[in-house]
Amino acid sequence: MKKYILLIIFTILTIALSGCRPTATAFTGPVHVLAAESFLQDIAQNVAGDRLQVEYLVPAGIDPHTFELTPADAAKLEDADMLIINGGGLEEWLESSMDSLSADLLVVEASAGLESRETGGGEPGGDHHDRDPHFWLNPLLVRTYVENIRDALIRQDPDGRNVYTRNAEEYIRQLEELDAWIQAEINPIPPADRLLISNHESFGYYADQYGLIIIGTLLTSASTSASPSARELADLVDQIHATGAKAILLETGANPQLAAQIAEETGIRVVSNIYTHSLTTSDGPAPSYLEMMRYNTSAIVAALQGN
Repeated sequence: MKKYILLIIFTILTIALSGCRPTATAFTGPVHVLAAESFLQDIAQNVAGDRLQVEYLVPAGIDPHTFELTPADAAKLEDADMLIINGGGLEEWLESSMDSLSADLLVVEASAGLESRETGGGEPGGDHHDRDPHFWLNPLLVRTYVENIRDALIRQDPDGRNVYTRNAEEYIRQLEELDAWIQAEINPIPPADRLLISNHESFGYYADQYGLIIIGTLLTSASTSASPSARELADLVDQIHATGAKAILLETGANPQLAAQIAEETGIRVVSNIYTHSLTTSDGPAPSYLEMMRYNTSAIVAALQGN
């Protein structure tokens, strides 16, 4: 009887102690995740769901091509466990700061595994050859973003695997629905009218996916920090006259003077407030990545249809 009682006590203590012992994969606290841009934060938040909060670094409305870190931004990076960047050369500001980042900070390149489109060579008259980092303007390429972010979150928080996997599958489904919707919107436009000018070389992946042709750009670079020469602008005017292109896509934050000058000389329509690098606030037209893509597509289709 005495041995039986001791066995019961031992069993109870073993269960109690095992319940208190932390495991290697336990979620011991919120992982601090920081995304470089607001559109990237939204994509990552859809994967993270309610399990953790994702913040973003580059303020909404600020061009990530020309963004510069402030001491406050450096402090945010210091506090983060994970930094999600687009990659592909978009975050030029980060290159000079890599050596100062904490060794414990996990830097996740959302576009890792995607093959960069070479700018300039694909557009008529283009002679600048840069890597194009604007993969996210093709929703099907964002599936790779989602998979990379999912895997990184699981690495940091293994206990959340099922949550991140389920959310990633659902968001990829929404991306595929978005892709089908965009194609359906563009299909009625005659191929001869699917000609565009963009502010800088950013819409290549979008154009390739949906059968559009970028016949030129105001800034002949994948970065908005470039400046066009008088010869390049003159060539662009000639290209517009030769092709009959109907629209210039002017991204938010871009200097409108060049577009206005080209429009005055050619009669081409300027489509302002195209959102590419940054989302809007919740009461704006592009508060999420999916809504941003729908808004831009509706504006592009209306311009090409002459509406």
